[in-house]
Amino acid sequence: MLSPTGAPVNGNSPLLCWERQPGWGILTLPMSLTARIDQDVKEAMLARAAEKVGVLRMLKSAVKNAAIEKGGADTVLADADVLAVVRKEVKKRQDSIASFEGAGRTDLADKEKSELPFLQAYLPAEMPAEELEKIVRDAIAETGATSKKEMGAVMKAAQAKAAGRADGKTLSQLVQKLLP
Repeated sequence: MLSPTGAPVNGNSPLLCWERQPGWGILTLPMSLTARIDQDVKEAMLARAAEKVGVLRMLKSAVKNAAIEKGGADTVLADADVLAVVRKEVKKRQDSIASFEGAGRTDLADKEKSELPFLQAYLPAEMPAEELEKIVRDAIAETGATSKKEMGAVMKAAQAKAAGRADGKTLSQLVQKLLP
């Protein structure tokens, strides 16, 4: 338990023992992406939303697999790593949609399309085209690129500045368009 000043009471760690007391207010910490996914799974289960539960369980499994690859079963991924897993899963869905539509399997494509919004809810908002173009122009100026041969350096700089708010394919197309 904590006192109103935040000092631990009874020698307990302040991070492990917060209890809400009348008049003390509420301590709110930002929820990690992994915790948010766990919470959303629980809410979807209570709402009996079978499709959402399935997608979120798959996402939770992918996050756990990434954690195991990174450092073992007890590893907790940072939000940036979880976001990378979410992007990977979204990309898989988009690729599957294109493949299924190309093969004439609209039923499977529709299923993938219906799962996509559940995953996209965890991604940050897409960057507006004007802002993205400014970032690419700045990256070109920063790297001193003069031809498409130097596209890799420009892409690296632009992706760092976009900080995951832009799709790599869109960014690549814009870099190709703006490089002479």
